[in-house]
Amino acid sequence: MAFSFHIGETGPLHLCGHRGNSIAAPENTFAALRSCHAEGGRSCEIDTVLTSDGEIIVLHDLSVDRTSDGTGPARTLTAAEIAKLDAGSWFGPEFAGERIPTLTDFLMLARELDMGLEIEVKEKVDLDGYIRELKKIAAAPANLERMMMISFDHASLKRIKEEIPGILTGGIAHERYGDPLAVVKSANLDELCIDLAVFDLDDARRLKAEGIAIRCHAYAPKKFEAALREGLDWTETLTTAFAERLIDTLSGDDVAWLRRFVAENS
Repeated sequence: MAFSFHIGETGPLHLCGHRGNSIAAPENTFAALRSCHAEGGRSCEIDTVLTSDGEIIVLHDLSVDRTSDGTGPARTLTAAEIAKLDAGSWFGPEFAGERIPTLTDFLMLARELDMGLEIEVKEKVDLDGYIRELKKIAAAPANLERMMMISFDHASLKRIKEEIPGILTGGIAHERYGDPLAVVKSANLDELCIDLAVFDLDDARRLKAEGIAIRCHAYAPKKFEAALREGLDWTETLTTAFAERLIDTLSGDDVAWLRRFVAENS
């Protein structure tokens, strides 16, 4: 069965782990994807860059330093060199031996778990090379139907969509736009990925009426609680959005917390 990033009129809200279930496992690893699935996640947001030999890998930073025992920019290392790095011990000894996956391998596991992937384009140096490799990966229908390419750079997404027929794209929004529908149309986006702090019900209604999918990023529990202390209560907005089915995907670092929040406010 094909994966859909729209919940439609009857489907359940998608819960999405940010970099996997990154509160419980090292980000952007198989362990994080499996943890997300175990907690009820239907999709996962991940980050991707290019290696020196043109492989797309799942990594947030441009270098491997922060999340592995290696050093240096990913673009100076081959995929084989990166595959030898330990990407789990920094998070906890029980994750020793976790690797930095390739996007191809990550998609294979996503297919096995029947999950969608929100794939952020972090590549900053060689977008041409990134798109060449992405074309090969997206040529497999089983991959293409569960990929949503996302970025802050909506112009890059527009180009990706022009070069890879049928691929889905989602623009990340950390600010509220004067006309979000115009922003979506300018880059031919399929989804808008809106931070909770700037999520607006009327904007969401306009987008949904035009068939645009919405992913709302709800952060981690500590940030939500801090906002409450500062006088910002997003609960009523989310409760209304759930009732009107304005959000297709709710993402955050703690998928178990997302699941409880949705159950308590739906």
